[in-house]
Amino acid sequence: MKTRYGILALLLAGAAAGQKQSKPLVLAEQGSFFVGGENKTLPAPPPPASPRPGGPPAFPGGDITINQMYVEYQIPVNGSRHVPVVMVHGCCLSSKTWETTPDGRLGWNEYFVRKDRPVYLADQVSRARSGFDPSTFNAVKAGTIPPSELPNVLDASHQAAWAIFRFGPTYGKAFPDEQFPVDAADELYKQMIPDLNAVLPMPSPTWTNMAALAVKLKGAILIGHSESGFFPEQAAMIDPAGVKGIVSIEMPCVTTLKPAELSTLAKIPILVMFGDHLGDIEGPFNFWPGAFDSCNTFVKQVSDAGGDAQMMSLPKMGIKGNSHMLMQDKNNLQLADLILAWIDKHVEKKATR
Repeated sequence: MKTRYGILALLLAGAAAGQKQSKPLVLAEQGSFFVGGENKTLPAPPPPASPRPGGPPAFPGGDITINQMYVEYQIPVNGSRHVPVVMVHGCCLSSKTWETTPDGRLGWNEYFVRKDRPVYLADQVSRARSGFDPSTFNAVKAGTIPPSELPNVLDASHQAAWAIFRFGPTYGKAFPDEQFPVDAADELYKQMIPDLNAVLPMPSPTWTNMAALAVKLKGAILIGHSESGFFPEQAAMIDPAGVKGIVSIEMPCVTTLKPAELSTLAKIPILVMFGDHLGDIEGPFNFWPGAFDSCNTFVKQVSDAGGDAQMMSLPKMGIKGNSHMLMQDKNNLQLADLILAWIDKHVEKKATR
């Protein structure tokens, strides 16, 4: 005899399976490519003090490509009716962020495609399938620069992620109304990978490559999250030509903008979205109230400059319990619909005028 909890589990599993097994996903095209990148000439490395028998030979000096950004895409059959959407992940993650959720539900990538939106997923430069400059690491190993010059490699712990992503007030204890599927937290932890952004020059090649991708697509909506939350704005300030709309999700906002920068951003519709429990985290990671305040200031600055900027605070809309990982929360498709409705009203209508 099944317990009520066993029956509930089966119902939830069936709902998740039903979500995944909807109508067949029909595509006009899918593929991948790289954006950006630059050549760097490396000197020949010194011979090793004691070559390892059978080890790989050292490559001679020569040209390598660095800071290129990997992009994969899916274009639905009716995709030409809509402005393409570019999704860029946050710290210690990859574009897996936007795919199937940790508990096996439909992710934003597939959902947006099913809503006839061409979707482009980018791995930040220095992450996952994108490139970076390895020469500092090799120079330290060769002894030509001191170990103190090694850049920091950021890798968030499970405990830090629990707090920063606002799953609960303390590690292992979830908020009663928590929307993130905490039973699947271990699957999220598997998505977390080393973050090599400290090796990158400024301005970040990811910003430049996002701007170039928007131009390549002849117009795109840039979506950033967390570490990359303000990247769409940074990309637009480098080259606004292809940036048709911006969605910035949960990050600190830059408020020390020059008049020319504000003027540029005021020409682009901007949506900023935040979840719940911003001030309810204990310990050193309770920085979300300040991030929220900075973005309210930013939205006002753009609006005062004549722009179309909106703050979408989910709890103020009556949507409670959302974590930092909005695209993976249990109500992720409801939130996707809010973004799609904003895009249709503020970007698509503007693009067709």
